[in-house]
Amino acid sequence: MLLPILAFDTSAAHCAAALLWDGGLILRHEPMEKGQAERLMPLLEEVLAEAGLQWLDFMAIAVGTGPGNFTGVRIAVAAARGLALGLGIPAVGVTRLEALAHGLPRPMTVVEDARRGEVYVQAFTETAAGPAGLFPMTEVSVTGPVTGSAAGADALPPALPIAEAIARIGAIRALTPQPRPAPFYLRGADAAPPSDPPPVILP
Repeated sequence: MLLPILAFDTSAAHCAAALLWDGGLILRHEPMEKGQAERLMPLLEEVLAEAGLQWLDFMAIAVGTGPGNFTGVRIAVAAARGLALGLGIPAVGVTRLEALAHGLPRPMTVVEDARRGEVYVQAFTETAAGPAGLFPMTEVSVTGPVTGSAAGADALPPALPIAEAIARIGAIRALTPQPRPAPFYLRGADAAPPSDPPPVILP
């Protein structure tokens, strides 16, 4: 029996959620460049209301940990940690690359656009996942099955919407103890320290 699990992701220009339970699935995917922090919790409340469930009905929460938008990843991970702490249930982290590969034939390589002429790359065998890395797009050459937004014309489409894939992976992982979800960054933050001198602290 699959107990209800709630999954969500804000690692890209969207706010996505999935509620998965035995015989049921509710999906939401709202494209947005910004505003995920304000939209995420109301979106989750709407999903719960449609399913007729309460927060305490879940066995776990699954969250997309990136790589992706620095702020978006932090929004989702912080929300998952807070909800898990308040509800007394585990929160499970799932990377975007794992979610894109889920349900596709293996071996499989994910090549995802990282912008600035770079791509995220990770290879998956039938039993394991290789290390994920950030590479210049011009230096990447992949043979065999491939998926992802930068994989080219021969790319296989993802088998599942991103939030559903996160939910299904999370439901399996939640059966065993998991570390707290943490942002999965393959590139440093874009924010630079301020150039103005700091204010003078008077005694």
